[in-house]
Amino acid sequence: MMTSTLPRIKFLQEPTRDEWIELALNNLDEVMLDHSHCERKAASVAINMMFRYPSSTELVRELTAIAKEELEHFELVNQWLARKNIPLAPLNAPPYGSKLHKLMRPQEPDRMLDSLLISALIEARSHERLGLIGEYCPEPELAAFYRGLMASEARHYGAYWVLATTYFDTDLVNERLAELAIAESEILSTLHPEPRVHS
Repeated sequence: MMTSTLPRIKFLQEPTRDEWIELALNNLDEVMLDHSHCERKAASVAINMMFRYPSSTELVRELTAIAKEELEHFELVNQWLARKNIPLAPLNAPPYGSKLHKLMRPQEPDRMLDSLLISALIEARSHERLGLIGEYCPEPELAAFYRGLMASEARHYGAYWVLATTYFDTDLVNERLAELAIAESEILSTLHPEPRVHS
């Protein structure tokens, strides 16, 4: 059993299991390619939210910064892929994201709250799992790269939570976050057979 030295992430109901760490490390090239897709999708999510809520000044300001940073990470991961001669290519997506988004309530303002909190949970899980790669990756330089990304992911999930509390009562935010966090862990309770960041 692997014993991670990383601190527990308070947003997540359950920590990642050893089976995922083993799957990721045994298929690191594929996980890195999926990571590239994740960074691009994260930038797209932030941009789409700005289009949906263009008059929400704090949201637009914060998500502009997040989108820029996600695209910077996208480029950095792609540089690593090029170094390792891994071509950019499509990948089958795990059900994680689509199942989370099915939990999003369609009517406003519930949709806005759920959008922010689902993004927070995805970023929190990314933070945790990139940190695990950084902790256990046998390639020192690549491990250092992933440890360096952890801080940014932490800022991102914190920013989405702060935005939620900017526009909604904190007790309401925490209550809904707890519900969504339980669902997020349940989605990951069965390991997706393909190696992905959110498998």
